[in-house]
Amino acid sequence: MAEVEFSDVAKVFPDGTRAVSDLNLGTSDGEFMVLVGPSGCGKTTALRMVAGLEDISEGEIKIGDRVVNQVPSRDRDIAMVFQSYALYPHLSVYDNIAFSLRLRKEPKGEIDKRVREAARILDLEPFLDRKPRALSGGQRQRVAMGRAIVRQPAAFLMDEPLSNLDAKLRVQMRAEISKLQRDLGVTTIYVTHDQVEAMTMGDRVAVMRKGELQQVAPPQELYDHPVNLFVGGFIGSPAMNLLEATLERSNGGLAAVLGSQRLTIDDEVVAARPGLADYEGKQVVVGIRPEQLEDAEIARESPSDRRIRGEVELREALGSELMVHFSVDAPPALTEDVKELAEDAGQTAEELGGGDVNRAVVVGRFGPDSKVREGSNAEVAVDTRGLHFFDTDNGMAIYDRGDTKGAS
Repeated sequence: MAEVEFSDVAKVFPDGTRAVSDLNLGTSDGEFMVLVGPSGCGKTTALRMVAGLEDISEGEIKIGDRVVNQVPSRDRDIAMVFQSYALYPHLSVYDNIAFSLRLRKEPKGEIDKRVREAARILDLEPFLDRKPRALSGGQRQRVAMGRAIVRQPAAFLMDEPLSNLDAKLRVQMRAEISKLQRDLGVTTIYVTHDQVEAMTMGDRVAVMRKGELQQVAPPQELYDHPVNLFVGGFIGSPAMNLLEATLERSNGGLAAVLGSQRLTIDDEVVAARPGLADYEGKQVVVGIRPEQLEDAEIARESPSDRRIRGEVELREALGSELMVHFSVDAPPALTEDVKELAEDAGQTAEELGGGDVNRAVVVGRFGPDSKVREGSNAEVAVDTRGLHFFDTDNGMAIYDRGDTKGAS
């Protein structure tokens, strides 16, 4: 096992494209670190620099106490698991797992011992004589994992290893990889575009954007205290609703005015975010997570000044909950951060408000007993204790007074 450390690392391609800039990130010994971000954000390039598959343009990378900038890939004591499995189709499962050990000319008895132990751990013992074509996608990924395990490396590097699996298998393999990593205790850097994978698997999660590290923190801290609008909007499924608002003084407290909607901000929120006082009379971006919204017919104790109203456009019944999309008379946030998040989700900025810059489409996670119907008007209770606020100019989260540097 070993720590992996990036110090001021950058990657500039020959055409001048800067894929990674000033990356400073360290993993603890035995930690499961996830790199997450939109396509093209530099996360895979960062991983490939650790593996020795990409040259490092600036800075240095350490594995353990050794700087590996000039160390060949084969000598870095790492094992990589790829998205494509990269199995040899003409070899059996046993021979695929044993391949790297034979290249290193390990004793035959040691090879057999390690292969069978890996097969036991991964429930592959019944399939050791089969060829990859006779295996399911999940079984093939286990073989790729087995090939990494037998090398007993200082670190595992995993590049979107589950992206070729169907949804059910991805959930199963997420749990299996997490358990395996805990059992083996090997330092792991895991790259994914799927923020649900990131949140459920990582000890810590590093969010990247346009080659730069935005925030690194345990999953719950990322969720509760995003450092900026990009992190807040990227982490969470469904995504955080982002609306333009003006903060106004109201009955000795603060209220967020969103178009024709008005939400009183709880005193505990104002106390926890003293920086909001600097934005009185100014425009901000308000973030509302879907789980903070509930049908007011269910949340009847919700005060009237903590409700918004809208027209139901789509109702998705999931059994244990309803995902309700409704349009409200409030302007959607259309900052550069929001536009980038929309593009990553396959939307255009215009679609955020259904083509109307004064009307936003908001998603709520309602209880299954809600009776709202498409085309009907809905009154929605907002748990304002969980609201997020961001500076419209630089996208930084508003926490402390006098700055917009956000959470650490």
